[in-house]
Amino acid sequence: MVDVSVPEAHYEVTATCLQKAVPVLGEKPMAATMEEARQLVELSEQCSTLFVVSQNRRYNSGLAAFRELVATRLGGAGQLNAEFYRAPHFGGFREEMESPLLLDMAIHTFDAARYVTGADARSVACSEFNPPWSWYKGAASAVAEFEMTGGLRFSYQGSWCAEGFETSWDSAWRAVGPWGSALWDGAGNPTAEVRPDGGSSDAERVEAPAVAIPARGIAGSLADFVRSLRTGEAPMGECHDNIRSLAMVFAALESSRTGRRVAVGG
Repeated sequence: MVDVSVPEAHYEVTATCLQKAVPVLGEKPMAATMEEARQLVELSEQCSTLFVVSQNRRYNSGLAAFRELVATRLGGAGQLNAEFYRAPHFGGFREEMESPLLLDMAIHTFDAARYVTGADARSVACSEFNPPWSWYKGAASAVAEFEMTGGLRFSYQGSWCAEGFETSWDSAWRAVGPWGSALWDGAGNPTAEVRPDGGSSDAERVEAPAVAIPARGIAGSLADFVRSLRTGEAPMGECHDNIRSLAMVFAALESSRTGRRVAVGG
């Protein structure tokens, strides 16, 4: 089953399929609440049936190259920043949502941060707001700062009502590690300035070539899903992993609504 229903229907559709031992490739978010998401993960285990959430941004050669650059030329990342600024006029359900940016879009960037670094979120401080010119009913802008495993700090700034100088849909990124810094604008090839010897020499400018991937975006998700069905190998976005990205979203929402830093569950 390929589930492209509205978010509120994800739980019912997925649960029905899993109970009938039908593998599911679903759209994000996995479910409308963390409790529903946990129930679906448990159901996938009980029924021994594959459940995958399509995080199509992972199937991007530029993001894969950025990940490789961070690991091999920066010596890993201790600080990661992502900016997302767009001004889409969707109409429909997104413009009526209470938290459209965090609930419908930010998970792509949060999941990409996990993919790039291999780290998981421990806690978050977040605030969301709606600029006075916004055409969204709910908060279309947000700022979040995550403490990740390994001491990494990941910061996110975004808006869905930001006219002018728009970023890529894949965000604009900066990673800082012990040997240098890397940038990726979400569209071209990522670049880095590195001093592997600890700073005694001039910085070396590096442009990473795009990494070859079998298929891009949604086509990549579909291909990975089919490969998993044929081989039994876990694909990216498998529910046990994806729930960790979803947990970042709901923790950010809780932080924004309570005004305090909160732990990220899973």
